[in-house]
Amino acid sequence: MGVKSAAQLHIEHSLACLREHSSSVIKNVLLMSNIPTFDVQQAMQALHQHGRVALHFHPDRIDSRGLSVAAGLLKDGVYKSQFETHISNGQLSPELGGPRDHWENQLFGNSYSGVKLRPKYGALDIGLCPMGPAPRFGSCYFLTHAQVLSRCTFSYMDSYRLPKEKGTLSCFEVILAALLSECFERQYALGVKNIKPAGIVNHLKQQLPKGVAERFERQPLANLDHYIEAQIHGEVSLDNDIGYLIADPSFKDTDIGEVMNALCSEYDIELLWHQGYQLNVESVPTDFRGATMPELAKVIARDNIINAQIIGRAAQVLAESPVSWSQRGKQAQQIQQLKLMWHVLVKFGA
Repeated sequence: MGVKSAAQLHIEHSLACLREHSSSVIKNVLLMSNIPTFDVQQAMQALHQHGRVALHFHPDRIDSRGLSVAAGLLKDGVYKSQFETHISNGQLSPELGGPRDHWENQLFGNSYSGVKLRPKYGALDIGLCPMGPAPRFGSCYFLTHAQVLSRCTFSYMDSYRLPKEKGTLSCFEVILAALLSECFERQYALGVKNIKPAGIVNHLKQQLPKGVAERFERQPLANLDHYIEAQIHGEVSLDNDIGYLIADPSFKDTDIGEVMNALCSEYDIELLWHQGYQLNVESVPTDFRGATMPELAKVIARDNIINAQIIGRAAQVLAESPVSWSQRGKQAQQIQQLKLMWHVLVKFGA
């Protein structure tokens, strides 16, 4: 492992008072769940060797240069933060002094104060879902090589909440304690229902080493909010850091699909396709993400269906439409509505 970044060192320093308690929590859960300590050691070894970070994105959204995200990735050869692209599938605030700048300074001890080159946000991927660990942030996702984990910090759930459960690969006790506790207390974790601590330990130990293809035998999860966020520090090079692109099948045989094929060919990335989501207009609920969702679905649907490509095409039309200054607020609201429609598709699509 190379030299740790200032952000990683800050995270580790902030955990000094939590690590002993977390180790006690882990020991208690293992005792109550009849899990040998050796099994957890094997699970962590598998995570070190086979874990990856998933970087979710919508390939057809338009960046600040007027390029699709996929075309921008092909052109640049690096995965950029919202401070560079000025687009986001989470909260968009790509300005110094804005909300994201403020919470990043809190999270990382001002390690990034005043600079544009920021961490890249993804989710720790252990292969629990073919759609990736954090599909709310995009229909497609890159998977890094395992060695990228050594440049990461982690938080249990989204970092905008400034959770106390944080870590690095070499200082993972607090994250592991949170994960095992949730399995123990709720029989639920990372979007998976009816999973106990032994289930997550055995998955890490036995399933994770089997490779990326193993996930496609699993059922998709309607998971929007439960993930271990990963923040990658330093550049993310498509040439050196990315092993796979897992893409949504609605982009097959489209211009965006061709760009993704070209991207994978250029940077020696393996292209795989997950099962995709689609949803009938009649199945869009009125009580999830707002009462306007069914009407919006009718407006954008094709053949009474919505999928990732259909939502993306609507977003492209909005992004490419010239609007006056006075109409920009309305346009931003419409783009936000399409972001919420994607959440509906993840939650209720099949």
